[in-house]
Amino acid sequence: MTAERIWRKSSYSSGGAPETCVEVSLAQDALVRDTKNASGDVLAFSTSAWRALINSL
Repeated sequence: MTAERIWRKSSYSSGGAPETCVEVSLAQDALVRDTKNASGDVLAFSTSAWRALINSL
């Protein structure tokens, strides 16, 4: 499921410690994963939950 998606690294990850990098894949939903562990667990957000999270930041 996550292999065929397009993943983008957070712009806040550049220049930081490698252990703090995350990637996001936006499609019908939003998936977030740890850059250094791409095959590990993924956080899944509905579109409305993702918008609420981003707007709160």
